[in-house]
Amino acid sequence: MSVKTTARVKSALFAGIATLSLSACASVPGANVAPGTPITTEEAQLGAKYHPQFVAEFGGEMTGPQATYVRQIGQNIAVQSGLSGARNDFTVTLLNSSVNNAFAVPGGYVYVTRQLVTLMNNEAELAGVLGHEVGHVAARHSAKRQAAAQRNSVLGVLGAVLTGAVLGNNPLGQQLQQGFLQGSQLLTLRYSRSQELEADALGVEYLTSAGYDPRAMGTVLQSLAAQNALDASLQGRDATIPEWASTHPDPASRVQNAFSLAQRTGVTGVTNRDTFLSRIDGMIYGDDPEQGVIEGRAFIHPELRLSFVAPEGFYMINSTRAVSVNGNGGQAQLTTAAYNGNLDSYVTQVFASLGNEQQQIRPQSVQRTSVNGLTAAVGQARVNTGQNNVDVTVFAYEFSNSQAFHFIGITPAGQSGVFSSMYQSMRRISAAEAAQVIPRRIDVITARSGDTVQSLSRRMAYDRAQETRFRVLNGMGSGDRVVAGQKYKIVIKSN
Repeated sequence: MSVKTTARVKSALFAGIATLSLSACASVPGANVAPGTPITTEEAQLGAKYHPQFVAEFGGEMTGPQATYVRQIGQNIAVQSGLSGARNDFTVTLLNSSVNNAFAVPGGYVYVTRQLVTLMNNEAELAGVLGHEVGHVAARHSAKRQAAAQRNSVLGVLGAVLTGAVLGNNPLGQQLQQGFLQGSQLLTLRYSRSQELEADALGVEYLTSAGYDPRAMGTVLQSLAAQNALDASLQGRDATIPEWASTHPDPASRVQNAFSLAQRTGVTGVTNRDTFLSRIDGMIYGDDPEQGVIEGRAFIHPELRLSFVAPEGFYMINSTRAVSVNGNGGQAQLTTAAYNGNLDSYVTQVFASLGNEQQQIRPQSVQRTSVNGLTAAVGQARVNTGQNNVDVTVFAYEFSNSQAFHFIGITPAGQSGVFSSMYQSMRRISAAEAAQVIPRRIDVITARSGDTVQSLSRRMAYDRAQETRFRVLNGMGSGDRVVAGQKYKIVIKSN
């Protein structure tokens, strides 16, 4: 959750953002355009209009040599698509996000997060991911997806993203579910399997024509699958459950398909591994302290000077708009809204923003309390979603006369207590504690004689799963060994 975002007025937490607006257009640009057709004027104008909002949703645009490098590789691979022969017609942006993600939108706008870049191990993989996303645009998948969303209703599509274990599938349930979908998720409604496979095939085609090793598409998909499994293991959840923050679920069959496509080309191109690793050396890995960091079950924001602890068995996802807390027993989210100094009305306004035209949500009462020296207020409402009853809790804290933060918690009826410990853990942190929060970064090292996976893993800035993290980060299988003289990535803590 970034400082810039929390400073905004967010009373309409669930209001439509750029992607929702795109999906709700009366006509969807590109929906009836033949695949491979050059970028149209209408697509270029649409992409330019929404580009600033997409960048803001993902923590902002990174600048400097690393961003320049990503832009150059992205533009070089994008021109292979036939959308345009001019590199400058493509805007390739490196985003300051800790989520593994990449996407492209009509008009020649291509995006990749720094977190996904740090997972890669060579330049060909970077080109492959960006080529895959450009492939979606070249095939007009986004336009077709948006047209389908328009036909099926936006809320119906969004409601299908979540499992619905807590909330029902009627409009109110979907409205509440929407609140736990950040801009990244609204933007990245999943493509169909056939569309993903088509984009993979186009990515392999672009890699081949650009002179890269086409096998890179398979290796990067393999790394994404391994990272997803690792994240699931660390968070104590089933790896087969789709991640809300991921656009690319990668079953083994898709990885093998990518390798098969590469083999059919009969081409062995370059990977530029050492060049790539030298360019990403020092890149931030994981959470940026300016947006807050997740350490185990604790969330700490050194800029906003706050911290809380998620309940046992729940995991967190940090985004620019909010911190989501997820588990089988319920869902919660920490965010903020406009505050005029009246905490009671603040809670009431948050409840009002959760309803829809058919059903307004009002708290049964708003009670004042104190949590670790912070003035707080809490309200609760029982809501019938059409399939079941849920308890909606808003727990708000005053941090100054003009700044308040609040949790929204949704649980099965009678089970709101699952988040009680979290609500009571919110606290203001000291300047000294805030100063101790430093970012993790990629450190590229050259293995020496005698180095092993175990010895290098011990240098990873984590207190658990060091070896697994090291292997996934470097694209190494369980039986792979460290080779002296070869470069590897480790994660360290460094300002």
